[in-house]
Amino acid sequence: MSDSTSGSISKAEIGRYGVWSLGLRNEDPGRRGEIGEAAAELQELGYGTAWLGGSSAPVNALPLLEKTDRLVVGTSIQSIWQYDARESAAGYAEVEAAHPGRFLLGLGMSHAKLAEQYRRPYSALVEYLDELDAAGVPAGRRVLAALGPKTVRLAGERSLGAIPYLVTPEHTARAREILGQGPLLAPEFGVVLESDPARARELARGHLEMYLQLPNYTTNFQRLGFTEDDLRGGGSDRLIDAMYAWGDDDTIREKVNAFLTAGADHVALQVVQEGSPDELPRAAWRKLAGILL
Repeated sequence: MSDSTSGSISKAEIGRYGVWSLGLRNEDPGRRGEIGEAAAELQELGYGTAWLGGSSAPVNALPLLEKTDRLVVGTSIQSIWQYDARESAAGYAEVEAAHPGRFLLGLGMSHAKLAEQYRRPYSALVEYLDELDAAGVPAGRRVLAALGPKTVRLAGERSLGAIPYLVTPEHTARAREILGQGPLLAPEFGVVLESDPARARELARGHLEMYLQLPNYTTNFQRLGFTEDDLRGGGSDRLIDAMYAWGDDDTIREKVNAFLTAGADHVALQVVQEGSPDELPRAAWRKLAGILL
């Protein structure tokens, strides 16, 4: 499936739309069948890629890959502090041997509040990529969760491309300018399938709350033109409406496709709804497919 000379997965195989879900990386053996069934349905619906939310390892992709034959599966986002490069390389090799050409190793630097050993994160990421190179993990089979310009540039130079999280079309346009046309640009974007403004924003604020405690995200929000006032009280309406799509079908389609217009190759759609994030929002994925695919 992948390019045999570079090891890369093509943009066509990754597709224009994918799903991002914490539930897809559930490690409960009792849910393995449910996850596989959901992956098979995602492929049938026309999604190109399933992104495993949280700090997933390559092994978490196996239940999805086993039940599909075209779906690309990626980690989004494996923390470089949680799994060392040797573990990642070994996991990549295991998955690649079983299901060649359909796995992407999505890597990120996490956050100081979440990783005790957090230090010199950019340098640590470069060293991690050096170790993956030495272990034979192709650059074209890894992607980086890049927010700032320096890391976006690194993603273009040392991986297939960038998978930024919690960003806007404006960020996408800036990232595309840095990357040029070749590298993959696949932002995550939250979708609330709700047309009532108060309810939609309530759900979005509940989701955003944790991220407003993490400086990597709040710094990026300010880089995009949001102010300290926008970050208070769970996020201003302006911030919420920029970070999440909600409304009628036409509005949601327009907001998602704004990323493609700005230069994205792919949009990883995260459904935000009431209930546990470990649930698989299969009805919502079907509805989104009807809107977009």
